[in-house]
Amino acid sequence: MKYDDASWHYGGTFPKHLPKSAGATHIGMFLAWMLINDLASEELEEDAESELAQLKDRTLTGAQFVMTVLDEKLTDQEFSEAGNAFAVAYYEGLNNDSRYVDDYLLTFGVGLEALYGVEDSWANYDQLSGVMDARFAAWNAAGRPEYII
Repeated sequence: MKYDDASWHYGGTFPKHLPKSAGATHIGMFLAWMLINDLASEELEEDAESELAQLKDRTLTGAQFVMTVLDEKLTDQEFSEAGNAFAVAYYEGLNNDSRYVDDYLLTFGVGLEALYGVEDSWANYDQLSGVMDARFAAWNAAGRPEYII
């Protein structure tokens, strides 16, 4: 299953002044949180060992990981079973109504039209990671429901 693809974002009405990688910033922040929190698949851990270490050392951002290691795509191949359950519940959402995108927009105080203008930085990741920590804890406490409503 493909959760997201940077090319879905940088095509069409994507702001011309931004690099294509800006279409992966929101994807990368989710990916980074998942990998830092040990929700990676064994396959990804083996195939991208050095890049995963760079991500955890913060010398490679999540968006850079998406663009260079994952061929711009976020799929179910990247995550463990628990990671995929959370990705479906939070990132994909019921009928593609993503709570993650809601949290991303609220955290950075932007509307959907400014989604791509958020800087791909570890400082921004740090702002968002606490929100994701809380979502993950609540999801676990609720018995890991299929979707976060």
